[in-house]
Amino acid sequence: MDTHYNAHPSAFIDAGCIIGKGTRIWHFSHIMSGCAIGENCNIGQNVVVSPEVKLGNNVKVQNNVSIYTGVECEDDVFLGPSCVFTNVINPRSAVDRRGEYLRTLVKKGATIGANATIVCGHDIGRFAFIAAGAVVTKEVPDHALVMGNPARRTGWMSEHGHKLQFDATGHATCPESGQCYVLKNENVSREA
Repeated sequence: MDTHYNAHPSAFIDAGCIIGKGTRIWHFSHIMSGCAIGENCNIGQNVVVSPEVKLGNNVKVQNNVSIYTGVECEDDVFLGPSCVFTNVINPRSAVDRRGEYLRTLVKKGATIGANATIVCGHDIGRFAFIAAGAVVTKEVPDHALVMGNPARRTGWMSEHGHKLQFDATGHATCPESGQCYVLKNENVSREA
């Protein structure tokens, strides 16, 4: 079978999923029917992508991540090793809650660190940075750096993943890209 993506022979790919050009799927991963994976994604070893999950272009999923129904990742998202998503707020083995999956949107350019947990129903903002081991229990604003359990904002991040140091006027410059940012009313945006 001629495909436009690469999958290791041990990966299991169900019929009825969409996989974009240039995407790579590694050892022992399971891509389930009804999901959509964009172009140039990297799906690491032992990853599960459940039905109806949507991954944008250039999404990097590291080893041992399960992305459950209800999760959507926009372009350029990074999911660190063994990070965890939930999709039911009050799971019980004896109670069928398949109709109660909550949506979690991980917006463009966000990073979720290794072993972080994202409790369902809470969106992750554009270019936000979730520290390793953090437990996210509420919305995360664009460019926010959050850490801890429960996760709390401890700073702001540039699009290139550097902590921003704002001056007294609320301006900061990314040391890598030179892009300028402004902090106003607890919101960060890039200057035009």
